[in-house]
Amino acid sequence: MAHIKLEGTSKVFGDVAVIPPLDLEIGKGEFVVFVGPSGSGKSTLLRIIAGLEQVSGGRITIEGKDVTTTPCGERGLAMVFQSYALYPHMTVKQNIAFPLEMAGESKASIDRRIEETARVLDLTRYLERRPAQLSGGQRQRVAIGRAIVRNPTAFLFDEPLSNLDAALRGSMRLEIMKLHQQLGVTMIYVTHDQVEAMTMADRIVVLNHGKIEQVGTPQVLYERPENRFVAEFIGAPRMNHIEGAAATAFGAKSIGVRPEHIRIVGDGGQWPATVELIENLGAESHVHARSETAGALVVRMPGAPGVKVGDKIFLAPLEGNIHRFDGDGRVFR
Repeated sequence: MAHIKLEGTSKVFGDVAVIPPLDLEIGKGEFVVFVGPSGSGKSTLLRIIAGLEQVSGGRITIEGKDVTTTPCGERGLAMVFQSYALYPHMTVKQNIAFPLEMAGESKASIDRRIEETARVLDLTRYLERRPAQLSGGQRQRVAIGRAIVRNPTAFLFDEPLSNLDAALRGSMRLEIMKLHQQLGVTMIYVTHDQVEAMTMADRIVVLNHGKIEQVGTPQVLYERPENRFVAEFIGAPRMNHIEGAAATAFGAKSIGVRPEHIRIVGDGGQWPATVELIENLGAESHVHARSETAGALVVRMPGAPGVKVGDKIFLAPLEGNIHRFDGDGRVFR
C-alpha cells in the first residue's frame, strides 16, 4: 500500500497552466476518486502521479521517497486505462503473464500468481480464451488482472468503465469496490461520472480547470459543499439554483436546494409553480416545475407524484437544507 503526496505540483503546456500548483495527500489503502467535467485536468493529474507526464513544478513522493523524476516503470504503480489494450493473439493467461515474463519471473512464480489473480477476478474458466471471445466486462477484468499480477503499491484507473453499457458499468463498479476491499491497496480512480465517484470513493477530489475545488468524503461533499461548483456538480438530479428576489429573501445572492429538499405544500408555499414534466422512475418521481419567482425547479418525491402536468402547485424548501452562496459562488452559513 502506498502513501502518495503531491506538494506544489503543477503542469504547464506552453503558456497554459493545465494544473496550477496544488497539494494533495492520499493515505495508504485509500480509494480516492478524481472527478470533474471534461478538461478539468483529472486524467493529466493521474498521469503525473503515474510518471507518464513530467511535472513542471513541485514534487511527488511515494512512501516518503521523492519520485518526481523517477521513470513510470520504477514507481511501483499499475495503471488501468479506458482502452483494455489487450493483445488479441494471446490468451487471457498469456495477457496476464506478459508483464511478469518481461520482468524475468520464473515460470513457477508466474503460474502461481496467475492462478491467484484469476481466482480473485473470477477468470479461471477463461484463461485459455482470447480477448475476442470475452465480453466487455471480462476484458476489463483481464486488464485489471494484468495490473494486479505485478503486486503494485497502488492502482491508477483512468475512466476504465467508459466503454461499457450502463448495466455493465454498475456491476463492474461493484467488482472494483470488492477488489479494493480484498486487496486493501491504494487506488486512485478518474471519472467524469459523479455517480461513480459517490458510490466508490473513500474520498473525492473535485477538479475544475486543474484546480482542486474541494476534497472530502462523498457525504461531506453532498451535504456541505464549499462552493456552487461542487454543489451543482455533485448529486443527481443536480441541485436547484435560485437567484433574484427568491434568493434575497434568504439573505443570499443565490441559493441552492437539492430536489429532495423541496416539498409540494398547500397554499402559502414560497414558490407558486406550474408542473411542466414528470419523470416517474417507480421508486421515486422527479417533478419538473416552473415558478415565476424561483425559475425552473426539480422536486424528487418517493413513489408516484400525486400531481400531473399543468397543475398549479406551491413549493417550499426545507429550511435546514438551503445552501447560501455569495457573489463569488462561495458558501456561507
